[in-house]
Amino acid sequence: MIPTLLTATSIFIMACIAAPSVDINGIREPVSGSLLYGNNIISGAIIPTSAAIGLHFYPIWEAASVDEWLYNGGPYELIVLHFLLGVACYMGREWELSFHHEDK
Repeated sequence: MIPTLLTATSIFIMACIAAPSVDINGIREPVSGSLLYGNNIISGAIIPTSAAIGLHFYPIWEAASVDEWLYNGGPYELIVLHFLLGVACYMGREWELSFHHEDK
């Protein structure tokens, strides 16, 4: 639980600060959302792509380069999947703790 949530948190912070522009819907017009690309705290965002929102799994080892993975919205998918896995682990831990009874 802790490693997945720390991964999601650290990648989220790094992506908010320095993620490159992302191809948002496949028309090759990049959209930037990070602070280093001219956004402020209010308008900064982790930009998802249509592939990341859908059911497509795009792992980093399938990309030809890290730049391609970043351009196609890899950090967004990494953040979402690690966060969901961390929440599922937390729910499992709470479920496990609910069965501990004190025997009298």
